[in-house]
Amino acid sequence: MDDSELLTAADVRLMQDLARRVTALRPDLVNSDASVGELAWIWGRGNASAGESWRRRLWFSGGELVAWGWAFLPRRVRRDDGSVKDVTGACLTYQVHPAHAPLVDEVIDWYDGVAAGTERAVIPQAADEPALQRWAAHGYRTDPDSLGDSGSWTQLNVRDLDHVERPVLPPGFRFRTADETGPRAAVRAHVDAWSPTSYTLEGYEGVRRTPPYRGDLHVLVEAPDGTMAASTIMWLDEANATAQFEPVGTHPGHRRRGLATAMLLHGMHLARAAGARHMTVVCLGAPGRPEARGLYYGVGFRAFTRDVPLIRPADR
Repeated sequence: MDDSELLTAADVRLMQDLARRVTALRPDLVNSDASVGELAWIWGRGNASAGESWRRRLWFSGGELVAWGWAFLPRRVRRDDGSVKDVTGACLTYQVHPAHAPLVDEVIDWYDGVAAGTERAVIPQAADEPALQRWAAHGYRTDPDSLGDSGSWTQLNVRDLDHVERPVLPPGFRFRTADETGPRAAVRAHVDAWSPTSYTLEGYEGVRRTPPYRGDLHVLVEAPDGTMAASTIMWLDEANATAQFEPVGTHPGHRRRGLATAMLLHGMHLARAAGARHMTVVCLGAPGRPEARGLYYGVGFRAFTRDVPLIRPADR
């Protein structure tokens, strides 16, 4: 298959199907950004603006997708505050079905070819020791920026939904959904929480069109003055009765008021009503990055697995 093929919405649906199958078999081997929800969020928000810098390859066995690679090549990113960020390296998201583990070498060879001449990053899971050995054999080493007290590695957190505490909001605040508030309010909530960001109304329209997005599982907290003070999207994986929070954000003027805690608890009640039995969320795992981790631990999540950011310098 041609290395230069662009990723399509149909490809993403195939990749999500593989994510569901790997989740059912070995959830600890679902790579960073390769879950059902992460794939939908990343594709939906960015394909209109960044899609020309995305390349993919798919591997099939018996007509079924068993491995894929999605390379993010150097690009320029324009953000809401008017700033421009030049991304000079490449990054790979990938997934290989455990029954086809040897394909990781083909994924690596493909990535090294399509991203030749640039610094290359990839983030496999710590539980996938055979894959880590193969990446090391191809010259990839732990990313030094991921080490230390403020490192950039992430952990996946999980909890069941058998017993979820009732949420409590401060007086005057209320829960809303994106179906109720409309697109502009949903985008404003995200931008306020995450600025500087490249997220736009066009990006949100892409998210809305990407399964399994549901506006009734896109929760916001409205302040007494009408500001959307916090927001999160829940991505339901019906096949595995699991839902994922991605993203989670709070307006800087409304932090430390318990809004995120209440929103997460409310969201878990909605997810359970929609059929989920388990919930997941990703956060930074380094000791010096405790904020989000403390929030999630406070509502019952516990660490399940972590990733291992790897890097290979640009070819000389």
